Amino acid sequence: MERQMLRYTLEEMDRMGELLLCEREVNPEYELGAVLKYFRNKRPILFNRVKESQVRVAGGLYGDRETLYRLLHMNHENRLFKFMEAIANPKPYRVIANGPIKENIIRRNIDLPKIFPVPKFQEKDSSNFITAGILVVKDPETGKYFTSVRRFQVNGRNELSALIASPKLTNDFLELEAMKKPLDIAIILGYDAPFLMASQISSATYGVDKYEVDSALRGEPLELVPCESVDLLVPAYSEIVLEGRMIPDKRRLEGPFGELMGYYGAQAPHPVIEIDTVMYRNNPIFQAAFPCREEHISNGLIREVELYSYLRNQVDVLDVNVTEGGGYRFNAFASINKQRAGDGKSAIIAALGSNKDLKQAVIVDGDVDIFDLQDIEWAITTRAQASQDLVIIPGALGSSLEPSHDLKGVTDKVGIDATKPLGERGIKFERAIIPGFENIDINRYFPNIK
Repeated sequence: MERQMLRYTLEEMDRMGELLLCEREVNPEYELGAVLKYFRNKRPILFNRVKESQVRVAGGLYGDRETLYRLLHMNHENRLFKFMEAIANPKPYRVIANGPIKENIIRRNIDLPKIFPVPKFQEKDSSNFITAGILVVKDPETGKYFTSVRRFQVNGRNELSALIASPKLTNDFLELEAMKKPLDIAIILGYDAPFLMASQISSATYGVDKYEVDSALRGEPLELVPCESVDLLVPAYSEIVLEGRMIPDKRRLEGPFGELMGYYGAQAPHPVIEIDTVMYRNNPIFQAAFPCREEHISNGLIREVELYSYLRNQVDVLDVNVTEGGGYRFNAFASINKQRAGDGKSAIIAALGSNKDLKQAVIVDGDVDIFDLQDIEWAITTRAQASQDLVIIPGALGSSLEPSHDLKGVTDKVGIDATKPLGERGIKFERAIIPGFENIDINRYFPNIK
């Protein structure tokens, strides 16, 4: 029985009551993306009719936190430790001779815009973009497999431009380029939640084989098959695989593109990928994601693991939330069990130092729900004073993906200590409660309420 990659996931989502089927024909230019955006890319949708194409499109698959938990067979309480366990104890994958991905193989006359309905999402985007593709490369020294979600601008026929922001990937490519050698790559479409989550782990930080982390997360070996034209392994049950080479000394202008935080990223020269082989399943499903939504919650979940690890070296941390409103990278809330007067400030320092991207951090007590913005606002309003509890670090290193940093080259980082005082002074900050309120079953009073 097939249990890996997208088709099984769509069946699971259907059983969960989450999958929407769109039977109306949609235009891949703007219209398809507009439908995904309407649901904030949090509702999985299978588009069965796409204009001028026989290929179906699936999108909005992994944009909801609770859906991801269910697909990964974990919950909010244990998710940090499940991810830590997979990173610390990766498991072997399994190589098989053949798989459904090899049902169709194209080696000549490749014309990607004609084969697949690659969407154009936003008005000023420079071209159609593959936004859900996971790039696969192999470390030239260790042979370990590294994967990452990348955007790919379709230049025409078999040529793509790739934005490769990862330091490890960039360095590997530049070293090969200096020797006039191409970098073998594969692009995977039609994957599942463990494959996505493994791709978000930092290669530079952990140095682990992403396929082995995937196997640990899914609880069984990831099944892989050899590529046809490059020396790489790819998932046997994926929907579409593009095999090719990142070409040395060749650049194309890439962008503008509607990017993180809803702004257009700048146009710049980026490496070119030439696709030599296309493999796909019978009746393939093209995977799409509205820009900078779907993969960023998975990235945020891994950032929560890292933030939690940094904080627990300084304070008794209870939980962390790298927030949706901050693009799952720029803002974070953390709850702590405050034991010393300086714990709130120590937590701020640790949080803002955990990652250069993190721009704002709010630290609260354990009685505050860090996934409820109203509760966070309440804590800041009632437990913080700007003159005493605001920490500002001017002129720090930030992220070029954050527009105000990009204009100035540096970022001011801010922390708010919204914890209550210890001892007798803290008694005045105790919240009024209703005994047993958390156990109330409102359906007993209003049976038809939804």
